[in-house]
Amino acid sequence: MMIKLKRLNKSEVLLNCDMIELVEETPDTVITLANGHKIVVLESAEEITEKVIEYKKKIYGFHPQNERLV
Repeated sequence: MMIKLKRLNKSEVLLNCDMIELVEETPDTVITLANGHKIVVLESAEEITEKVIEYKKKIYGFHPQNERLV
C-alpha cells in the first residue's frame, strides 16, 4: 500500500500509507511513521490525505454506500 511522495531534495519515495501515524506542517511537512521514523516531504498534509484516500479507493473499490468508510 504505497503512495508516491517527494522529499525536500525532490527525489521520489514510495511510502506505505498504513505506517503513517502523524502528519505535521512545521512549515515543512513531517510524516511520523508507526515505527518512530520521520520523513520530510514537499506535499502538504492535505495532499497526502488525498493521495491516501485515492489509493485506498483503488485498493478497496469505491462504492457509494461505502463512501462514509473512506
